Amino acid sequence: MTDIAKITLGDTTVENPVLKGTVGPDVVDIRKFYAQTGAFTYDPGFTSTASCESAITYIDGDEGVLLHRGYAIGDLAEHSTFMETCYLLLNGELPNAEELTAFDNTITRHTMVHEQLSTFFRGFRRDAHPMALMCGIVGALSAFYHDSTEIHDPHQRMVASHRLIAKMPTIAAMAYKYSVGQPFVYPRNDLGYTHNFLRMTFGVPAEEYEVDPAVVRALDRIFILHADHEQNASTSTVRLAGSSGANPFACIAAGISCLWGPAHGGADEAALNMLREIGQGPGAGNGAGLTMLGKMGRRERFPEYIARAKDKDDPFRLMGFGHRVYKNYDPRATVMQKTVREVFDTLKVNDPVFEVALQLEEMALNDPYFIEKKLFPNVDFYSGVILSAIGFPTTMFTVLFALARTVGWVAQWNEMISDPDQKIGRPRQLYTGPTQRDYVPVDKR
Repeated sequence: MTDIAKITLGDTTVENPVLKGTVGPDVVDIRKFYAQTGAFTYDPGFTSTASCESAITYIDGDEGVLLHRGYAIGDLAEHSTFMETCYLLLNGELPNAEELTAFDNTITRHTMVHEQLSTFFRGFRRDAHPMALMCGIVGALSAFYHDSTEIHDPHQRMVASHRLIAKMPTIAAMAYKYSVGQPFVYPRNDLGYTHNFLRMTFGVPAEEYEVDPAVVRALDRIFILHADHEQNASTSTVRLAGSSGANPFACIAAGISCLWGPAHGGADEAALNMLREIGQGPGAGNGAGLTMLGKMGRRERFPEYIARAKDKDDPFRLMGFGHRVYKNYDPRATVMQKTVREVFDTLKVNDPVFEVALQLEEMALNDPYFIEKKLFPNVDFYSGVILSAIGFPTTMFTVLFALARTVGWVAQWNEMISDPDQKIGRPRQLYTGPTQRDYVPVDKR
C-alpha cells in the first residue's frame, strides 16, 4: 500500500502519495497540489524538490556516497576506465569485452570534426576564454550534424550522444590550440580516448608527442570523477533546455554555459588560485611565475587565512572545502589526493602549491570550527593542482570539466526524453511585485 502524506492548508487537507526510490529519501508527490489547494510550494534553488525520476546517479551527502548505476565512484576510479564508465552511464550496465571494444571503436571513429569548424574558430578573438569557444562551437554542431537532431528517434539520439562524447576532446583541444596560436592536431584512431586528447592538446606537427602512461591514467581518472553528479545546476540546465524539445547540441551548449559559473565548474580554478595566494609572499602576483615562500613562511600564514575563513564579515573563503551536497567527506576527494601524489612522483614535480594544499588540509581538518561545520576538502581542492602539474593553464580547467561531464549530460538527456511523464519545465514563483495598476501617459507622470 502506498504511503500518504497529509498536508493541511487552512481548512483544506489534501492527501498526496509518497513515492519511494530504491534508496534515498522518500518523495512526496505534489504534482496535483496546486489544483488541490490553489497554492504553490516554495523551494529556492530546488534543494528540497525532486525534479525528475532517474536511475543514473545516486548521492548520499550525509554519508559521502556517490554511485553511478549502483557502482561506487571509488571502485570505478580505481578499476574502470573513462570509456567503460561512459558505456555504463549511457546503457545502465558495465560492458563485456566485446561491447566495450565496439563502443570504444565507435567513439574513436567519431572524434574528427567537420573541417569547416576549423575556419569557424577564426571568428573568435585569440584571447577569448576557451569556455566561450566551447559554448559557441558546441552550439553550432547542429548546423553540421543535422542528421542526428530528431530527438524522438532513439537511433539518432544515440548517434548524437556518441558524436558529442567523441568530439568534445577534439573541440577542447582545438580551443586550447587556438588560444596559444598553434596549429590544430588531428585525432588518431590508434590511440585511446584520453591519450588522444593529450596528444591533440600538447602535441605539435614538428615532432612526435610522447606521454607518460601514468599521466594518461591520472587524467582518465579525473574524467571518471567528473562524469556525472546527479541533478546539479548544469545537468538540470540540460534537462530544462531538453524539455522544450531543443536539439541535443543546443542542450549540451546550455549545460556548458551553466558550468562556466565560478560556483560550479570554475571551483577548481578558484581553489588553485587560493593555494597560490596563500603560498605567495605579501604583494606577490598571481601567475605562473610566482615566487613561493619557504615552508615556514607559508605555515606562518595559514592561521591568518583560516581565521579569515571563519570571519563572516570577511569575503575570503577557503575554496575547495565543503560541498553543497556532501555534508561528509567528498568521496571523489580521496581518489584525487592519491592521484595527485602519483602524478607528482611520475613527473618529478616539486610544486610548493601541493605542499600548501597538504599543510592547509591538515590544519583545517584539526580545527574545531571546520570539524563542527564538516568542511572537508572536496574534489576541486586537488584537481586544479593535478591539472596544473600536467601542463594545463587555469583557463582550461572548466573546459576539461565540460569534456568529462558531457557523458553525464547526454545520459540524463536521453533518460529525460525517454520518460513518458516528461513535460516542459515550468517553475513557478512567489510574486512580490506591484498589483495591477493603471497606465499613466508619459506627459502626466
